[in-house]
Amino acid sequence: MSDAPLIEFRKVSRVYGAGEATIHALDQIDLAIRVHEFVAIMGPSGSGKSTAMNILGCLDVPTSGEYLFQGIATSGFSRDQRTLLRRHMLGFVFQGFNLLPRTSAIENVELPLIYRGMEKGERRRRASAALARVGLAGREHHTAQQLSGGQQQRVAIARAIVTDPAVLLADEPTGNLDSRTSVEIMDLMTALNRDQGITIIMVTHESDIAAYAKRVLRFVDGKLESDSANTSEATAHAS
Repeated sequence: MSDAPLIEFRKVSRVYGAGEATIHALDQIDLAIRVHEFVAIMGPSGSGKSTAMNILGCLDVPTSGEYLFQGIATSGFSRDQRTLLRRHMLGFVFQGFNLLPRTSAIENVELPLIYRGMEKGERRRRASAALARVGLAGREHHTAQQLSGGQQQRVAIARAIVTDPAVLLADEPTGNLDSRTSVEIMDLMTALNRDQGITIIMVTHESDIAAYAKRVLRFVDGKLESDSANTSEATAHAS
């Protein structure tokens, strides 16, 4: 593992509003995440974990402090530059899957490659390979409506990894799934981290889901309350 952080927050703060309506969503956050790590972000509602994830995903910017990606300060990035960073370096998985419901699995997975302007044959090949990586070979032409919740989340993960991102950002990835399916999805994400070296940063409010990560960051009232290695049974089993 490289000693240089892949991602770094240096005194990152995010403030919304002004005067009596001021909200300090993040307050002077320092953290570093290295290549190949699997990190869970936890905290109660309003703790700042979603704000941190939005900044990590270049969907928001700090009010003060610095967010570095691969050692490059992003504060001077234009909106277009942040879009390019998201498109080429980041993959996103959401609680709600965000699939086009009447579109086939392979067409859903192809979407990020269309934005890149990739030729149809190549993007079809890559999308098919991504679906195979998440265990959905043979389901390429099923629409989202024809798939179970767990299968839909697998399609969403395939869409997130089809561009070979440096980082996979997962926001409550099992929030809409039952317990058994949640385990299947977390086993898949663990394998992507372990076998393919994808750095994963995951927001969750569930301790049993956070147990799959190798490290847990806990936010409270906009501050990073703790940053600890995870020695849970789920992590040990996944190693």
